[in-house]
Amino acid sequence: MLGRLPAALKNRWADWCERVVGVDDPFAAWSTAAPDAGGRFECFGAWPSRHVAPRRVDVWLPPGYDEPEAGPHAVLYMHDGQQLFDPATAAAGHPWAVGHHVTAQMLAGRMRPTIVVGIWSTERRYAEYAPAAALRRLPAPLYSVATCGGHLPGEPFEALSDAYLRFLVDELKPAIDARYRTRRGLADTAVMGSSMGGLIALNALVAYPEVFGAAGGLSTHWPLSINPALLRRGGDPRLGSIAEAGRAWLAEALPPAGRHRLYFDHGDRHLDALYAPHQRAVDALAVARGYRRGIDLQSRVFPGADHHERAWRARLGPALAWLLPA
Repeated sequence: MLGRLPAALKNRWADWCERVVGVDDPFAAWSTAAPDAGGRFECFGAWPSRHVAPRRVDVWLPPGYDEPEAGPHAVLYMHDGQQLFDPATAAAGHPWAVGHHVTAQMLAGRMRPTIVVGIWSTERRYAEYAPAAALRRLPAPLYSVATCGGHLPGEPFEALSDAYLRFLVDELKPAIDARYRTRRGLADTAVMGSSMGGLIALNALVAYPEVFGAAGGLSTHWPLSINPALLRRGGDPRLGSIAEAGRAWLAEALPPAGRHRLYFDHGDRHLDALYAPHQRAVDALAVARGYRRGIDLQSRVFPGADHHERAWRARLGPALAWLLPA
């Protein structure tokens, strides 16, 4: 396998293999290492859009991308881009170390050469990430409860996920494909996020099944609402009704199996403690649509893991390899 790798990756193999084998979180002690992980960044401070507010976009090009023999790369679009690479921008200084994980998975022969596009979230994160088609199924009183806390003070709530996905598909992806050497087909285009980012990742695949071949959600926020009063009382029946609206949307809209791959996981502590029954229901829904566990559906539980960047970093590597296998 090493003989087929670009020289830049071969030179890093000895440095990586001992750090990634048999370790729960291979980058637990990582805090100041170069975020580029041996690749390089191109960062765009305010990507313009006709559909949503401008936002920063970071493009990470893996080791070997610039070598003459390097071919086109798959592309992974990831939400909450500020959390992915750099301790200086990630919550509490705990990034996902995405570049390090992708490099390690590529070196181990588990993941194809991949460019990562990190799309930063904005102050309207909930409005952009909550699936509008699911929210529209709620009666007005429940809609108001579900979206409480999801808008800026003094502003009415406006679901923006459809506009955000138009930005991603109609503006950002064509520009990425034009600027970089990419594989543009369904099988080489994936999308991923955590919590609400997991919901918008799945929404992207559902809304644009001819664009995205795989979607991953770490600790996907199936309750759909971020209303703190509901989440503090996990047994509130309104929370179950809101989540059911999301599953009803998914039951109708999820593309049938055959061309897509789905990855989900969750822990069992803090906010993640709410997710198990919802995830089981979503898994059953996907199986009913023809998805097969271990073939095109992966759903994992991580006992002791909570709802935090550190937990997502610890288990990110296998998820990446599942979405874009070598």
